[in-house]
Amino acid sequence: MEVLTKHRTLLLWAAGLGASAAVTWFLRSRRKKKRQLRRVGEVTQLFLYPVKSCRGIPLEEAECREYGLRNGHLRDRHWLVVKEDKVQVTARQEPRMVLIRATCDNDYLTLNAPEMEDLKIPLKLPEINEVLSCKVFGNEVQGRDCGDEASDWITGFLQSVQTYRIVYFEDKMKPRNPRNEYPLYSEDDQVAYPDLAPLLLLSEASVKNLNLKLEKKVSTRNFRPNIVVSGCDAFAEDTWEEIQIGRQVTLKRVMPCPRCILTTVDPDTGIINMKEPLETLRSYRLCDEEDKEVYKSSPLFGQFMKVLKTGKVRVGDPVYHITYQVSFPAANMKATFMK
Repeated sequence: MEVLTKHRTLLLWAAGLGASAAVTWFLRSRRKKKRQLRRVGEVTQLFLYPVKSCRGIPLEEAECREYGLRNGHLRDRHWLVVKEDKVQVTARQEPRMVLIRATCDNDYLTLNAPEMEDLKIPLKLPEINEVLSCKVFGNEVQGRDCGDEASDWITGFLQSVQTYRIVYFEDKMKPRNPRNEYPLYSEDDQVAYPDLAPLLLLSEASVKNLNLKLEKKVSTRNFRPNIVVSGCDAFAEDTWEEIQIGRQVTLKRVMPCPRCILTTVDPDTGIINMKEPLETLRSYRLCDEEDKEVYKSSPLFGQFMKVLKTGKVRVGDPVYHITYQVSFPAANMKATFMK
């Protein structure tokens, strides 16, 4: 008798679990997500960096594409300087790179630097130019060599003892997956030569907050953002999981930006001090203890974003934080989850 009672109890328990699971599945299948927008600021600056680590171009508007900002023929971080071993060269090793300006004239990328004649690189490179397998943070990505004239120009300006070359990422080339560098990315995330993501977003309030702690003030340009937002509190961008800019563009936050000595390069002089603002950032912008395996001792400042919906972004565009209300009409109940 006891055995039958136990079996009946187990059967009733199992049936209850099954019914509960069925109800849960039914509710989830019927739930509806209502998209809600809350204005949190506006775009005040846009920057596009054609050559990785070189000076950014301030823009009034740009196309926001899968691989980042685009303005005409100029694309964000689609040109790269590499060493003889095809490993990236950045302003971490060559601080004077931030003095190189890039513009687009007709069918040429034009580079300008102090005491140098302008260099013109064809936007459409000859097919005979070699396609090199380059490395950005140890991750392989292709680039077509821009030629010996470009190599001589960049090597001469940076006064390098070894030969540098410039390469260009073409549409048909295989992009880089940042998942190989940080596990927070997915298999679908793709970039050309940016550090980790197509876009870096930062608020003016965060920079202002930092400057309150610094003797020598810095600007947003020290942090090389693509999109700068005003009208919000300091570090509000840390909480924006998903945002809409204007009427079209939708961005999703991937991870905060771990900062390095590149922030200590003066964008106007190309001089690196190796200390500030990095040391001050370390005093109050380190990650939580449980995230140290990922970020180690790098302070976090600004947010890496990926593009969910492409479109145009303009200075003055409103920025909205997107949240979702989830309703269960079948059960006549509502539950709200804020992202």
